[in-house]
Amino acid sequence: MKHQYLINLAILFLSYSCATQNTNMPNSNIKTESAKAKFEPGDSECLFFIGQDMRAIGGLENYSDGYCDHFEVPAGITLYTGFAKGTASYGYIQKGNDGIKAIANWGAEDSCVQCYIDDADFKHSMIAIGLSLVGNEKKVAKGQHDDLIKELGEWIKGIERPVFLRIGYEFDGWDWNHYNKKHYLASWRHIHSMFAEMEVNNVALVWQSKGTGSGQAILEEWYPGDDVVDWCGYSYFVNTDEEMLNFARKHKKPVFIAEATPILFDGKQFSDTFLTNPEQAKQAWKDWFVPFINTLNNNKDVIKAFSYINVNWPKQPMWIDNGLFKHVDSRIQESEFITKKWLKEISNPRYLRPSPRLWLILENKD
Repeated sequence: MKHQYLINLAILFLSYSCATQNTNMPNSNIKTESAKAKFEPGDSECLFFIGQDMRAIGGLENYSDGYCDHFEVPAGITLYTGFAKGTASYGYIQKGNDGIKAIANWGAEDSCVQCYIDDADFKHSMIAIGLSLVGNEKKVAKGQHDDLIKELGEWIKGIERPVFLRIGYEFDGWDWNHYNKKHYLASWRHIHSMFAEMEVNNVALVWQSKGTGSGQAILEEWYPGDDVVDWCGYSYFVNTDEEMLNFARKHKKPVFIAEATPILFDGKQFSDTFLTNPEQAKQAWKDWFVPFINTLNNNKDVIKAFSYINVNWPKQPMWIDNGLFKHVDSRIQESEFITKKWLKEISNPRYLRPSPRLWLILENKD
């Protein structure tokens, strides 16, 4: 589950915004031809996911005003879980693997992956899961959470559809995740080893950075290894992460922009980004959506998936006092202006639609 960002994140963006590269020019550093990674789509194709909670996604009887109630169901959905057994979060006592089989709410709206697995409208949807290891990476590495790993692995194997698992996402979020590098790397390999032994073959492991701020040396230090990582990933809130794109090309891995939500930043300060406000929506389209779409389209060789966070952030206890996200309502359906432009972009056939044949193609069985 995604934990509380600190004000330091705003400082981080401020520090690195001046280093942003132009995303309007196609990147000539094309990834050399190689075998496809697990669930990697073809050349120029892209998988679109929507998240990151049930109210944001919608499409269910009791969650009927989310993205999927206003737009076509995309290739996949994004939800969260974690191994923080016994830890309290906004009045909720976590049990481990929360939000997988039953509804859970740890301060960031309801989460239940199984609810979507059981719904006919999502029968062809792929699943992306953010797996938090915060405060538990050492326990995972030492085998103290093997019961939770086994439970999660058996569930993934049982649903028989592609799953993208972001283990310890935003590993370099020093100010909010506080991961220990030694234990983080050991925990990653331990999970990979257990899944391999269990023959959990329908999962792709995604190694996700916070986006901007970590150079090549840091990325190499924290990289679990080519043999245990299927995809690289990063969060896109203000600008693209050229470092991760370059790293992924070097390691011949596809990139999943695993978290993306519009945040307006003029180089000096952050401003409100409420898509319910027509003027702010127009500004967000010009200053965030257009650069984001350019990033996708100008890096087709390496960016093969993205997940958009369609959330009214300040309505959730976890974010209401957050210095960054309390200024954001990213629900696309709330802006007629953005809806029209978004539909035009997302209707491009390069954004693959959910279907059983798509799964076969991604599994190289078609």
